[in-house]
Amino acid sequence: MKFAVLDFETTGNQPTDEIIQVGLVIIEHDLTIDRVFTSLVKPSTSIPPFITQLTGISDEDVADAPSLDDMMMEMVPLLNDVVLVAHHVTFDFNFLQHALDQTGYLPFTGRILDTIDFLRICFPSLTTYQLGAVSSWFDIEHDRPHQADSDAIATAHVLLRCLEKLDNLPLLAIQRLADLFAQDDSDMNWFFGELQASREMQPMIENDAQRAFRQFSLRIEDWTEIQPPREEESSNPLAGQTFEQFCTDSINRLKEFLPQFEQREAQNMMFHEVNAALDNDHHLLLEAGTGTGKSLGYLIPSIYYSVKNNNKVVVSTHTINLQEQLRQRDVPLLKTILPVDFSVSVLKGRSHYLCLRKFEHKINTKDFVTPKEDVMTAAQMIVWLAETEHGDDEELHFANKGADFWDTVASDTDSCLNRACPWFRKCFYHRARHEANIADVIITNHSLLFTDVKVDHRFLPAYDHLVVDEAHHLEEVAGKHLGLHVKYFSLVHTLTRLMKDSKSGQLPALRNKLHVIPEEKAQMACEIVEESYSQLVDVKEMWDKLTELLFGMMPQRSNDGNQAEQGQFVYRLQSDKMPEDWDTAATLEDQMNALLNEIIRKSERLLTDLRDVQEEYGIQASVTDLTGTIKDLARERDDVHYFMKMKEPNVVFWMEASSHFRSKSLQLFAVPADVSPQLKEYFFDAKKSIVLTSATLSVDKSFQYMIEQLGLQESMDQGQLQTALLPSPFQYRKQALVVIPRDFPMLKGSNADANFIQKLVHSLADAAIATKGRMLVLFTSYRMMKQVYDPLKEILSSHHIAVLGQGIDSGNRSKLTRRFQDQSASVLLGTSSFWEGVDIPGEALTCLAIVRLPFQPPNHPLIEAKSELLQKQKKNPFMKLSVPQAVIRFKQGFGRLVRTAQDRGIVIIYDTRVIESYYGKYFLYSLPGPKMEHMPLDQIVPRMQEWLSHEEERGVIYENNEDI
Repeated sequence: MKFAVLDFETTGNQPTDEIIQVGLVIIEHDLTIDRVFTSLVKPSTSIPPFITQLTGISDEDVADAPSLDDMMMEMVPLLNDVVLVAHHVTFDFNFLQHALDQTGYLPFTGRILDTIDFLRICFPSLTTYQLGAVSSWFDIEHDRPHQADSDAIATAHVLLRCLEKLDNLPLLAIQRLADLFAQDDSDMNWFFGELQASREMQPMIENDAQRAFRQFSLRIEDWTEIQPPREEESSNPLAGQTFEQFCTDSINRLKEFLPQFEQREAQNMMFHEVNAALDNDHHLLLEAGTGTGKSLGYLIPSIYYSVKNNNKVVVSTHTINLQEQLRQRDVPLLKTILPVDFSVSVLKGRSHYLCLRKFEHKINTKDFVTPKEDVMTAAQMIVWLAETEHGDDEELHFANKGADFWDTVASDTDSCLNRACPWFRKCFYHRARHEANIADVIITNHSLLFTDVKVDHRFLPAYDHLVVDEAHHLEEVAGKHLGLHVKYFSLVHTLTRLMKDSKSGQLPALRNKLHVIPEEKAQMACEIVEESYSQLVDVKEMWDKLTELLFGMMPQRSNDGNQAEQGQFVYRLQSDKMPEDWDTAATLEDQMNALLNEIIRKSERLLTDLRDVQEEYGIQASVTDLTGTIKDLARERDDVHYFMKMKEPNVVFWMEASSHFRSKSLQLFAVPADVSPQLKEYFFDAKKSIVLTSATLSVDKSFQYMIEQLGLQESMDQGQLQTALLPSPFQYRKQALVVIPRDFPMLKGSNADANFIQKLVHSLADAAIATKGRMLVLFTSYRMMKQVYDPLKEILSSHHIAVLGQGIDSGNRSKLTRRFQDQSASVLLGTSSFWEGVDIPGEALTCLAIVRLPFQPPNHPLIEAKSELLQKQKKNPFMKLSVPQAVIRFKQGFGRLVRTAQDRGIVIIYDTRVIESYYGKYFLYSLPGPKMEHMPLDQIVPRMQEWLSHEEERGVIYENNEDI
């Protein structure tokens, strides 16, 4: 194959726009780059300013450039007998066809391929297909993004990497890919057919890392072959070794391995605090700020305790991202430096693991809901199967409908054949369970801790020692998992899985298999299946009516202006003041419940009858999958019924919906107002030692808020709970300056007036110009962020500083963060999710602006109910709940600025309540000791410039600044 890799720069995205630059790279049959053709093109109109800003190509650059006709005369001969390739090929192909037509040439009729498709298939874990990021990932030189020659050369090298990857794939994987694309109407069908034919002509090369099983290429061996890290009969490798000796030995080895490693006092203290808690069987609340090295701080003592005492330690994180970080970064490091063999396993929820039986069935039958997207996702997964050791969806990056495809092939309890499954010994879920059973330390997440509680501790292996990282989230996660959450589509998706229409879905598929079996039992089963079709349609209609009724009860405006702006409605249901149509809705739900009972009863009876003949009829997989879906349906029936009955007095019931999608966006919630009794019962009373750690557990140096929220008061009173507030490893007094403009306007409520927005925009713009961008602005209101975005963008554009807005430029936090880091002259505006979990070390972030203190809306149903509970106890909800919650969030926000010992930056707090209100001190005194000053607004930027230029060290002080 000979490839022509094409890239155009144009005056815009519309068909009427014109080409201003072309880059074309010819790759010969031997996969060498033969020729690079590049040319500027003179358009008939001026180049828009935003295109000049993007590409660097101005009207002056193209003034003497060849015309389109002249450029095409030179380029067209290069397109003979080639496969056309581009990054987002549709864009370049359409401009090519238009240019050929304009200049009197015949249209291009050759094959066309897209490097985006190749990247998706060949590198299924890539999180972005943006050419600059991909080039960086592959270490391809791409120094002039958005210039056609540089883009075309980079794309050519990306293509060569993809072709190299395909060449190294096992033949079995290539055959699977060719079969998968055989019905596809794109040129991928042709490409993989050619590749298969070529590969089949080559001699077979054995690859020890690849194992063929049931016509799939896998990397894994049978999980039953995985052995414990140490022989049971052998003596304990840590017998006679104290923790002090173990730590010293480990740190010395770490220094040899990483010469730049500096031992930190706080981390050393953490080693000993965590070890003492595990060894002496007491609970521990431990606050360790950014830079402490928390992960090693709890992993090293956990591994020591587990190996020495032969007792499992479970480590729980809030996010799967942190689980992966521990698996990929920290555990391999510890394997290198610790003077003992140990085993750490990572265990996630079952739906994160691929069910190989379901996947095989899906591929073999080509049972695709959205064929084009599903074929691409299946192709990704065929390549991934030849590489993965874990079968975990976090390793895959799905596009469009990929997540829906995963849902149909994910492992689940109800459809598992266990030992009867032909894939049992290869099963990723059972592998993860086996690895957890033989591990010293299990890394899981908060959600799974509560899933384990709900299934009577049948999920996690038995344990008495637990380390909870990011523990400030534990109470919130407990509420979600000990409560209930039903979405409109929860039930709809289950009904669709059963029957999308009379030809597709699990029930029609079963009927089709039974229909060809002449036995009477099979025909009777067919009739039962057919009878349920109309009943399922009735249930869907009832559910639509019920959700429309419930949506109609919601007030069509929100008390929270921020939510109202986004069209989000929240409505709390209380038994003493129910909405008008509630009885009508309750009656309709009773009818739906009765019909669901009948469907489920009939289905369960049918499945019981079919189990006796499932192997004989060859319907074992269908029966198993249908059993799982019927159990899902029963759970959803029970959840909706529980919500509508509202019988639990200590549970908060509420509804949420969006004005855009109306009843289709309806969500039903039922959450305990206080989860501390359950946390006490299931964890603090049941386990010998629980270590709770986070960078934000204390409020004004006190742990009392967390003690009350988590149900630890009794443990504290009995001396079973220890607390530790570790010193920061950073010199905050030198590294961070907090400035507060004391004359900044105050806001009443959540809505900002024009004066507030104008002053905020101009102050942010002045600060951003002083720091040359490199600024993160944290809002508590999406509405206010949108009000600031446009005027701030307009002011900063003339200074060549970009403005990025969450939910405006992208809703994806990691993509926005990456763009912000890549583009140093930029300001990033973020709301809720940017207050924590965003890591921007180094010079990419110099200034952090906090617009308002992060109080939660007091009228949110859960906050409202918690406040009512406190009032009954004669406590002040504002000081006992609202302020501590906001302080912890505020500390998280502040923590975005200084991430390493070399970072230096400024925090501007525009909310003057921190210095004017009686509760403001709790916010400022909770910070880890930065230099804090308040001053008039017009002094803010000069003070920033002075501090950043280190003039302070030369004794220059502004007269109007007051230290706090």
